[in-house]
Amino acid sequence: MRNDLFPPFSTVVQETVSLTLKGILTEHFFRTLLRVIIGFSIGALVGTIVGIITGYKALLDKSLSPVISFFYPIPAIGWVPLLMLWVGITEALPILVIAIHSFFPVCYTTRSGIKSIDQRIVKVARSLGAKGKDLILRVIIPSALPHVFAGLRLSSGGSWRVVIAAEMLAIPKGLGALVMKAESLIRPDIILSCLFILALMSLFFERIFLFLEKKQFSNGISPYAH
Repeated sequence: MRNDLFPPFSTVVQETVSLTLKGILTEHFFRTLLRVIIGFSIGALVGTIVGIITGYKALLDKSLSPVISFFYPIPAIGWVPLLMLWVGITEALPILVIAIHSFFPVCYTTRSGIKSIDQRIVKVARSLGAKGKDLILRVIIPSALPHVFAGLRLSSGGSWRVVIAAEMLAIPKGLGALVMKAESLIRPDIILSCLFILALMSLFFERIFLFLEKKQFSNGISPYAH
């Protein structure tokens, strides 16, 4: 068994520092970070909007939910070959993969949150004159926030898992691309360094939304208070 294939943790840390000082790891990391932020933002925004629409409008729910349920089981990375044909090997490829991945958890949890709202609250709000846009913004969405945050947590951390897979398949720059280059050079220390950063960033993004969620309701403020 080759010892160089199982480098000690100290070697991984040493290589991480070395690659960072050389600017190599920094360049690849920020490429991946930018893709995650853009792709996640797009997917989360669209997922929230569709989740609100399907949760609030029964007719649209009956029309859209079967379509969404049909595509949901397809792994986001499974769209890569088709996206390569549609958009080519460009920056749009990993961004779209992340957006697809982020869309479904946010959409489903938002829709679930809307449907679980106590209808008595909605009736009271309507009796007080709230309707249309005002009802959605001041009652419906605030009431569904715990579910929305749950979807955001799931998709934000998962975005790092799918982006590295997309980069490994086709993209020349990013942590996934660096992993593939390290594999060809038989450098498990670099691979482990990238995976360690991936795990940290996935956890960090999930903790951000957990922190925001706790801050939102830390004072015992009910989502119905709006």
